[in-house]
Amino acid sequence: MRIIAIADIHGCSMAWDTLMSMIQPQPDDLIITLGDYVDRGPDSNGVLERLINLHQTGQLVALRGNHEVLMLEARNSPEQLEAWRRWGGSETLASYPTTQTTTNLGNIPSHHWEFLEKTCVNYWETENHFFVHGNVDPLLPLNQQSDQDLFGTKFHNAKPHISGKTMICGHTRQKNGKPINLGYAICIDTWVYGTGWLTGLDINSGQIWQANQVGHSRTSWIDQFKPSESRAKFFVTS
Repeated sequence: MRIIAIADIHGCSMAWDTLMSMIQPQPDDLIITLGDYVDRGPDSNGVLERLINLHQTGQLVALRGNHEVLMLEARNSPEQLEAWRRWGGSETLASYPTTQTTTNLGNIPSHHWEFLEKTCVNYWETENHFFVHGNVDPLLPLNQQSDQDLFGTKFHNAKPHISGKTMICGHTRQKNGKPINLGYAICIDTWVYGTGWLTGLDINSGQIWQANQVGHSRTSWIDQFKPSESRAKFFVTS
C-alpha cells in the first residue's frame, strides 16, 4: 500500500490527469490531497468532479484548504462573495456552465458543495506523518489547532511538532518548483497554477512525481531536497 500526498491543485485538471497517469494508483493505494482544489486555475469544476469520483472508490482523503473555506463562506454575504472572487473565485465560477435561471453560485452543483462541506477534513494523520494544508502550532495536538494555523499560516519557520510525526503540507508556493524538506516537515506546493508543477509524494518511499499544465512530467526523490543539498536532479519523462 502506498500513501501519496498531492498538494494544491488550484483548478489545474490537465496537470492532475498527467500526474495520475504517472502514479497509476492501485486499488490499495491511498491518495491524500492537501486542499486548495479551486481558484486561479481554469478548471476547478473538473478538479472537484475528479476528486469526488476518486473518493467514491475509497482511495481518497481530501483535506480542506483556505480556498475551499473562502468558497464556502462566499455563500454568506455579497461581501464574502466579492472577497472570494478577488482570491481566484472568478476563475472557479467561470469553470461552471451558466444558465439564465441561476446566480453564479447557483451554477455550482449540490454534490460539489457537499464534498467541500462534508467530505473534506481539516487534517489527517498516520503512525508517522500528519497532513495539513498550511501549518500547525508545534505545541498543540492536531485536534486543538486553530483555523488560522491549519489554513492560513505559511511554512516559513515550521518547527517540529510535539507528536514527533513528520508534517506534510502545501499552501506555501515554491516558485522554483522544488519541495522543501526539513526532515520533520515537508512542503510540496510547487505553484502549478503559475509556471510550476503539481507534486505528488509517496510518503514512505520518498518518490516524487511532478506534472505541469502543458503535459510535461518529471520524477525525483524527497531526500534530494534536504537543506544540505544545494541542487536536486530531476528525471524528465516527457
